[in-house]
Amino acid sequence: MIILWIKILCLCLMLASVETLHGIGRTIFVVPKLGNKKAKQYSVISGTLLAFAVCYVMVPWLDVNVGYQLVLIGLALALFMALFDIMLARFVVKLKWELIVNDFNPAKGNYLIVGLILLIMIPYAVMKLKGIV
Repeated sequence: MIILWIKILCLCLMLASVETLHGIGRTIFVVPKLGNKKAKQYSVISGTLLAFAVCYVMVPWLDVNVGYQLVLIGLALALFMALFDIMLARFVVKLKWELIVNDFNPAKGNYLIVGLILLIMIPYAVMKLKGIV
């Protein structure tokens, strides 16, 4: 069981690394062309596709093939990524709490919460696509 948790942590760290690079790329290349708000909205799509790609490679390595367990892994990934995003925004970028909370609010035009909800189902979807579940 401990090995599985270590593997899940590795997946979380890989996902966080890829999504951090994705955010840096968005800031450098997309924000100047579309503006911050539109760039964030579009990055939910590209970020979800990147998360799917990472999970497509790494989730089979976890050796879990039970549907509800894969959804629980997705929930762990979403919680980790939400906390990672909050900590990065607050303590590295030094954003105010109001701006951080707004990133999760679709009513304010931000769809980060949508990406996190999709992330919950990605491990299951990957294994379903591979015909393992």
